[in-house]
Amino acid sequence: MTPLRVLIVEDHPGIAQNIADYLSEEEFELDFASDGLGGLHLALTRSYDVLVLDIMLPGLDGLELCRKLRQEASGPASGIPILMLTARDTVADKLAGFRVGTDDYLTKPFALEELEARIHALGQRQRRSQRQPLQVGPLRLDVGRRLASRDDQALDVTPTGFRILLALIKGYPEVVTREEMEHLIWGTEPPLSDALRTHVAALRRVVDKPFDSPMIETLYGVGWRLRLPATTAPESEP
Repeated sequence: MTPLRVLIVEDHPGIAQNIADYLSEEEFELDFASDGLGGLHLALTRSYDVLVLDIMLPGLDGLELCRKLRQEASGPASGIPILMLTARDTVADKLAGFRVGTDDYLTKPFALEELEARIHALGQRQRRSQRQPLQVGPLRLDVGRRLASRDDQALDVTPTGFRILLALIKGYPEVVTREEMEHLIWGTEPPLSDALRTHVAALRRVVDKPFDSPMIETLYGVGWRLRLPATTAPESEP
């Protein structure tokens, strides 16, 4: 079985080390961040099955990090399962976490066996959901296997191109703004050059050029969106 990819955002070195020591390297691929901004950047720029998130973090607390992922992110980062860790155990504290989009809640101190079981449950649920391809008209993405096709023809897209397509499909029929796209790909540190325009141009050569009708539409000064080819009925699959 492919290891679950897990991001642990925890500022207490001892707790982070205990988690790292306990979780088997054969079952998990772990990344760590010790502050909220670093955790947000990793969550936006890499692919994870589960995010384990402490609430009390320097720079950006866990509640705000969770809110940003749920409300501002595009693509897979917006739907990553989140397990919140905290010493706050009142009902009001838990409700605050659920309101910003956390999926599960574990109070400190906790048993590592329970943490492992909850990560497994969230991760397997996420992988089951990713097995269902996403589709808009003839454009189809298999998120779990990182495959793209149009009219049943495989598309050779780069990792960045795949993230752009994923954001456009999940945003369809709405516009994905330039700011949203840059945040998805590069987090809080987008490049100074107009790299995004270059990536979109390269993606168009793969997704649009070989076909009769383009699907990636530019709204100048705003962003991009998908449009259905003229020969395709106006239907989409979620």
